[in-house]
Amino acid sequence: MAQLTELLEYTNKLLEIDRYKDYAPNGLQVEGKAEVNSIVSGVTASRALIDAAIKAGADTVLVHHGYFWKGEDPCLVGMKGQRVRSLIKADLNLLGYHLPLDAHAELGNNIQLAQLLGFELEGRFLGDNETGIGMHGSLSKPLSGEELAAHIAAKLERTPLHIAGNDKPIKRIAWCTGGAQGYIQQAVALGVDAYITGEASEHTVHTARECGLHFFAAGHHATERYGVQALGAHLAEKFGVSHQFIDIENPV
Repeated sequence: MAQLTELLEYTNKLLEIDRYKDYAPNGLQVEGKAEVNSIVSGVTASRALIDAAIKAGADTVLVHHGYFWKGEDPCLVGMKGQRVRSLIKADLNLLGYHLPLDAHAELGNNIQLAQLLGFELEGRFLGDNETGIGMHGSLSKPLSGEELAAHIAAKLERTPLHIAGNDKPIKRIAWCTGGAQGYIQQAVALGVDAYITGEASEHTVHTARECGLHFFAAGHHATERYGVQALGAHLAEKFGVSHQFIDIENPV
């Protein structure tokens, strides 16, 4: 058992949430029980995840995509009202960590993806945040675009969209999980052979082709399943509580 205040203070410091200019609040978003015994983690605080957490007997839900995004209607009505109502009725805490969880050097989405795919980290690039969200590095051996696509598919259990900007082998690579297709020009400036993110925009295809870059859209959800799992496992070990990751399937 852990006190919510203690667990929250530790996690906020661990992820250095004050360093980030984010699109949503990081930390406690909906307050429930004062004591934490069981954490359910997931990518997004959807109604399905909340229902699964209640069924599992959890008292805390830990997610990467929480609520109260910049520019979002603040009224607790409709879908958002139903989600928050379910959390409050079940006395569930909701903890959400967005950019701090993307960037963390050990538990973050980007380093966890690198470890899963076997990338050697060499540095970071800024993305749209001065703290440096994206990462770049190299493969242990050169792969063709088709070989890297197959490797990503095997590890993430999801076939990526691959735009072949050239037919050269891939050695140096940049990556940033989620909806970071807008950082492709920064990847080009790094001089890497390939860029991996979660999603693609219409113009991303033309950028990859005209700049001679292999581009892979491996899934927003698929690329961001790993940071929240690592954080949940870390907190469970640190505070002696239980943790279960529940994957709500999402093809995007």
